[in-house]
Amino acid sequence: MASSTQLVIEDDRQPARLGDRVYQQIKEKLIRGAYEPGDKLTVRGLAEDLRVSSTPARDAINRLALEGALVYAGPKTVIVPHLEPQALEEITLMRLALEGLAAEKAAARVVDEDIEALKEMQLQINAGLDERRYAEALWSNKEFHFLIYKLCGMPYLLATIETLWLRIGASFNDLYPEFAEAKYGVHNHMAAIEGLVERDGSAVRAAIESDIRDGYRRIKRANRERHAGRSRPA
Repeated sequence: MASSTQLVIEDDRQPARLGDRVYQQIKEKLIRGAYEPGDKLTVRGLAEDLRVSSTPARDAINRLALEGALVYAGPKTVIVPHLEPQALEEITLMRLALEGLAAEKAAARVVDEDIEALKEMQLQINAGLDERRYAEALWSNKEFHFLIYKLCGMPYLLATIETLWLRIGASFNDLYPEFAEAKYGVHNHMAAIEGLVERDGSAVRAAIESDIRDGYRRIKRANRERHAGRSRPA
């Protein structure tokens, strides 16, 4: 499994221009939770990490800042933003509608090989959770969800879901260690697999929606705890 710092995009749509490739790499890291809310990123640091010059790194940062995935804190420094409560709620409502739809449609197009791949991904997630390797668990979590969503055969829907994950991906770090200990995601994922085995679209949708709601409650609480910590007198 590739690590979050050794990301290689394997996509037949991979753009030819270096600036586009760097943008896709940073975007993918944000989606997968490789960066946490509050992380500071610099043009030089990203350029060194991705082994490119500063120009494509700066161009990628500018694009992601325009999309709201990064916020400028200085001329050459950006911050991965914390989601405000209203934004978190709006994104969650959209995820419930769109990811639920994709999951439901996937049940009619899934084949046995897909189910076996999902089971293997879940084993990787479980191992990451058990060993507190949360970055790897998040890596496989994205693979798990998007394999299901791609099965819906609706590319515009998939692209919109990806945009939502770009905004919320960093916040998935707030799920741990609670999600690892309580196994909320594991139970939801297994329910989704069971629904796919039965080709029951309603069951798959319900499992994915439950996963999103469980995650929302944990992220919302983490945000509240963070704000409470800031408001305490020194």
